[in-house]
Amino acid sequence: MCGFVGFTNTINDAKTVLERQMDSIRHRGPDSDGEYIDKDIAMGFRRLSIIDLSGGDQPIYNEDGSMVIVFNGEIYNYQSLREELIMKGHTFKTNTDTEVLVHGYEQWGKDMLNKLRGMFAFAIWDKNKKELFGARDYFGIKPLYYTEMGGSFIFGSEIKSLILHPLFKKELNETALENYLTFQYSPCIETFFKGVYRLPPAHSFLYKNGKLSVERYWSVEFDADDEPSLDEWVDKISDTFKDSVEAHKIADVEVGSFLSSGVDSSYVAAVANVDKTFTVGFGEDERYNEIGYAKEFSKFIGKENISKVITADEYWGEFPKIQYHMDEPLADPAAVALYFVCKLASESVKVVLSGEGADEIFGGYNIYKEPDDVAIYNKIPRPIRRGIGKICEHLPAHRGLNFLIRRGKDLEERFIGNAYIFSEKERKALLKVTTDAPNAMEITKPFYDKVYDKDNVTKMQYLDLNMWLAGDILLKADRMSMANSLELRVPFLDKEVMALGEKIPTKYRVTKENTKYAMRLAAHRACPPRTADKKKLGFPVPIRVWLKEDKYYNLVRSEFESENGKKFFNTEKAVQLLDDHRSGKYDNSRKIWTIYTFLVWYKVYFGN
Repeated sequence: MCGFVGFTNTINDAKTVLERQMDSIRHRGPDSDGEYIDKDIAMGFRRLSIIDLSGGDQPIYNEDGSMVIVFNGEIYNYQSLREELIMKGHTFKTNTDTEVLVHGYEQWGKDMLNKLRGMFAFAIWDKNKKELFGARDYFGIKPLYYTEMGGSFIFGSEIKSLILHPLFKKELNETALENYLTFQYSPCIETFFKGVYRLPPAHSFLYKNGKLSVERYWSVEFDADDEPSLDEWVDKISDTFKDSVEAHKIADVEVGSFLSSGVDSSYVAAVANVDKTFTVGFGEDERYNEIGYAKEFSKFIGKENISKVITADEYWGEFPKIQYHMDEPLADPAAVALYFVCKLASESVKVVLSGEGADEIFGGYNIYKEPDDVAIYNKIPRPIRRGIGKICEHLPAHRGLNFLIRRGKDLEERFIGNAYIFSEKERKALLKVTTDAPNAMEITKPFYDKVYDKDNVTKMQYLDLNMWLAGDILLKADRMSMANSLELRVPFLDKEVMALGEKIPTKYRVTKENTKYAMRLAAHRACPPRTADKKKLGFPVPIRVWLKEDKYYNLVRSEFESENGKKFFNTEKAVQLLDDHRSGKYDNSRKIWTIYTFLVWYKVYFGN
């Protein structure tokens, strides 16, 4: 895995600036670096050597040197594409997947993108046409950011490298803060840094003559096929996933796998026949520690499990460093746990496989069962349900009222993804700053509009595939692995696996009894029933417990009452959330953590 950074050259000391930017992302590629600079552009690269260890240094060029590429990712079908390009007359100097991209673009232009199988973000400079072409993979596994400031187009794998350009103007985007308070991540294309944008997944860009154009080149299309039987779907899942795992194991270094007690990582580890598995947990409570399960499963598949128990002090102590690596605040407590398991794995291997994406593709989140769980209540006429919900919104908080409030809303009103932290009303009351942030429904509407004629489970999956997956799951996966110079690969997030998932009928994805129904049956062929049938847990972290302890209560309260806390938030309301949680009145842990995460991140990037 690697990282890159670049800018259109409008400054006199391009080499010095570029090297400083490259140093800021050394963690993405500690093995080597490279650069290309001319009067028009500067492009820098940091490499973590995985394939063609001796010959894969970047930048890489086409035959006549007229095109130059910097690339982050892995192309798993590069060998077949290489043979095809050789047949068309292209000459290769290396055995890397990177060179396939530059020749592929030379041959097919942007049509190359739909030929790729892998995870990628790259930028190609065409010296003759004076144009920069870049793209990001189908799901957003690999990141790509850009901005236009001071007449220069600046781009790279991480925002921290863009900040170091002398023309960069660092300003907080307060609109992103307000959106974040609801979603727990930044859900729009403009980031927490004003004027800095993320290239969305499955999009490419072209920059020429000072003008930028961005377009989507691929999208998920759910179109259920009711003809195959359940057994046939299970066969298809088993065969397709095995093929994806084999592709994702291509490497010239040792490959390991993350392992929890859940079916996704267990299925990956079993099918991949990896060298080692890695697990972290908290304390001895099985609600927060899956090490026992992981060791038992590792023994079942005949592999060594390496584990670590994370202490509360370690978790809280590393948090500022983690926010630095994250670039933007992400209030997912599992991100910190992921940092530690990445750190643990990096001591033994350079590449790990992980189970991200199975829930979004095969229907794995518990919330996806909701349409079935409330089917009886939904038989009440919609106007009556909405009226009951409106009344309940004005009543004092009480157990069971939230059900009635949610049931009074249409799916598009109540579901914005797997996290819904502060409502628009709550965040307006909490914030001191005033922004023009859109409400949550305005942000999710373009995605819901694409699947307006689908069932509710499919609608939720589609939204999560386009928002939650890239905004939360893959953001933390990339940042926490790269912080530890570790390549993380996700075999569920494969174009062929997705093509299969698009066709599976909803009844084989989610049932009243379980989620990922057909996928779990496929997993039965490699895993014991206890693992294959295990209920979805996520990555449990005891934040709610720690926030009741004096040490961490006081730590958080000091941030809430700090100058930054008072600058952005109504301190009394923030502290009240903390006190109500400590007293056991409400579980406010996710809301508290969302505020605290932002304040720690802000201190890291904007000082006191």
